[in-house]
Amino acid sequence: MRLETIDPGALRTELSLQVATTTGDGMGGHSVAWDEIATVFAQLQPVEARAVFGADQTRETVTHRVTLRARADIASGMRFVLGAREFEILTVHDPDESGRYLVCRTREKGR
Repeated sequence: MRLETIDPGALRTELSLQVATTTGDGMGGHSVAWDEIATVFAQLQPVEARAVFGADQTRETVTHRVTLRARADIASGMRFVLGAREFEILTVHDPDESGRYLVCRTREKGR
């Protein structure tokens, strides 16, 4: 198996890793709060920007690739936060199955 070459010096963007906590409101609904579980250093790379027009509105989507050192506590449904920007984690995978790095495909909220 070919090992993926990732420059560790490229992991210089500081991101907050957050997990959603759902709390019932007692009336059948719920509220979602985000709790920071870690601060990680990663490489943030834009991948695609797309605008789709339909139903008399434009929906824009921006996806990013986030590369970071491997952690056991990252899963889809979590998010990364950089300042006011939020990146929803869609997929998580080990690019070369070596257990050294993880690559997350994310979608930026609000874009």
